[in-house]
Amino acid sequence: MEVATATEASAPAASGAAARQNHPFPWLEAAISEPYYFLHLLAFFSYFAARSAALAAADGGELHDRLLRREIQAVLVFLVLFVVKIVREETWETSIADSLLYAKGLLLAVTLVIDYWLALGYFLGFVVIYAVAQQPPYDGLGHSSHLTPLQLESLLTEEPTSRFWLVEFRTSFSATCIQASGVLPELSIIYSNKNISFGIIDLGHFPNAAAKFGISMWDHLPTYILFDKATEVARFPEVTSESKVFVPKVTKKLLCQHFDLDRRLIEYLST
Repeated sequence: MEVATATEASAPAASGAAARQNHPFPWLEAAISEPYYFLHLLAFFSYFAARSAALAAADGGELHDRLLRREIQAVLVFLVLFVVKIVREETWETSIADSLLYAKGLLLAVTLVIDYWLALGYFLGFVVIYAVAQQPPYDGLGHSSHLTPLQLESLLTEEPTSRFWLVEFRTSFSATCIQASGVLPELSIIYSNKNISFGIIDLGHFPNAAAKFGISMWDHLPTYILFDKATEVARFPEVTSESKVFVPKVTKKLLCQHFDLDRRLIEYLST
């Protein structure tokens, strides 16, 4: 029953990923098909209608000049912040989430020039979008596999095909998990071999499995555990008093160093 549930849950995501890969403009397909992106596009494009209506009602050049100056300032600030994010962040999911946050803040600042009630309306609209839609996770798997807890247990104990398994435990409702969802698949492309395999378990489908692996559903997600056959040899974040206060942002470099993936790859290649 557990295996069937996981298969059914992952089927829509897999079909959606395949459809976007076959689409000539995958970013356009995602913008239209994903409610999170589509609702944000509607909100941003509605500004042009609100702007035209406000200028027509004002019937004066002073508002136009002030608004144009604020718009130019907002665009320049956004471009600077966007470029910084693109350079510093490893995943598109994090870059997109932060860029949308900047864009919403700057849009509110611009609409304050037109009317306070308009700015309040946009603020409430963004709150509604946050409540009804969530950012989609990275839709690629690389060389990793979606697993159920039973499948993982079987892979670790019953004639394991790989000595090591690096498994990500995450949920689809966590913004942190969504923004880090591309890290493990990209690592799997580089480091997957006969000695180490990569897997993903969605604890949103299997919440009872969290206690079994010593994972809290309310913090420290995503959690990454490296298994040597059926034995846990390392995890991130570690269960310490310091990790409860501060957890570093998940990056490919951090996981690579924490689990010593380069050394394990060299050892495999040298055998």
